[in-house]
Amino acid sequence: MPLISVVMSVYNAERYLDQAVSSILAQTFTDFEFFAVDDGSTDDSLEILRQFERKDARLKVVACAHRGIVPAVNEGLALAKSEFIARMDADDVAMPHRFALQIERMRQDESVVLVGGAYDLIDSAGRLLRRMYPPLDNETIQKQMLAGTPPINQPLAMIRRTALERVGFYNPEFEASEDLDLFLRMGEVGKVVCLPQILQQYRIHSSSISEQKQMTQLEGMRLACERAWQRRGIQGKFLGEKPWRPVAGVISNHEFMLRYGWWAFNSGERRTAAIYGMKAVLQRPFAAAGWRLLACAAMKRSPEGESDADSLAWPQTVFSPEQPKGAVSAAPLWPRTFT
Repeated sequence: MPLISVVMSVYNAERYLDQAVSSILAQTFTDFEFFAVDDGSTDDSLEILRQFERKDARLKVVACAHRGIVPAVNEGLALAKSEFIARMDADDVAMPHRFALQIERMRQDESVVLVGGAYDLIDSAGRLLRRMYPPLDNETIQKQMLAGTPPINQPLAMIRRTALERVGFYNPEFEASEDLDLFLRMGEVGKVVCLPQILQQYRIHSSSISEQKQMTQLEGMRLACERAWQRRGIQGKFLGEKPWRPVAGVISNHEFMLRYGWWAFNSGERRTAAIYGMKAVLQRPFAAAGWRLLACAAMKRSPEGESDADSLAWPQTVFSPEQPKGAVSAAPLWPRTFT
């Protein structure tokens, strides 16, 4: 039995699937099996998976009718019998050392049931927007999860299978917020920690579930938190209130193009900053903010830390002493599930 079972659901992900699968198969830690559950894709996703399956025996493709992400992932989890389970999404990219570092952390402390890590935010074209450094310790992570601002990136999660069997799989009741519900339940039977190393590239794009179902996510996240408060016998406060992705309308799209642009600028990615400055200008040509971003991207050096445009981020970003200068904590940035 391999030490790790990787579980990934796939639905119409042909654009990014090759990168996602290749990044798992290229891990430096090789003792794993890989379950890719195709959830009734209507594009070429299934054929792409079959091609990989023929080349690498570790990949096992499961094809099913379209039912949604929770049933698809749960089907993969039911097949996974390894000591550890690694989650993955079909539009992200795992760093080669991800599994090796997460397994090392799991082996250091048997009370740890869930391990996340730092990650890069990239856009649909793979351009770097921002590096995200979550808190590392169980106490801080649990506090943020209970507030509805989870710092664990779901497709980056490494899970101890015995703990998963104890609390149960994903709950279909929590559509698009199933990860927060599960991680809160896992936090009641063990420690939840993160690693400081960049372990993944997390892609944000308009086709993702997180962007299409923000309001559904928020409602589910609030309910997951309320149930966790009840189980733990505590009074909590839900902080996940504002959109973390663009919503319908020019104003919201303009705001987020500016946000992504300033993130890129402060990450030293001036070309990407210029691209998003132009997107902002096209959304609202007579608004000065887009032109200001364009001018800074063209003429100014990227600062080491955050610019005054950090006010565009919600809520206020939080810096941690153990993080590199200019790095920002992932958790307070938006309340979302990483699906």
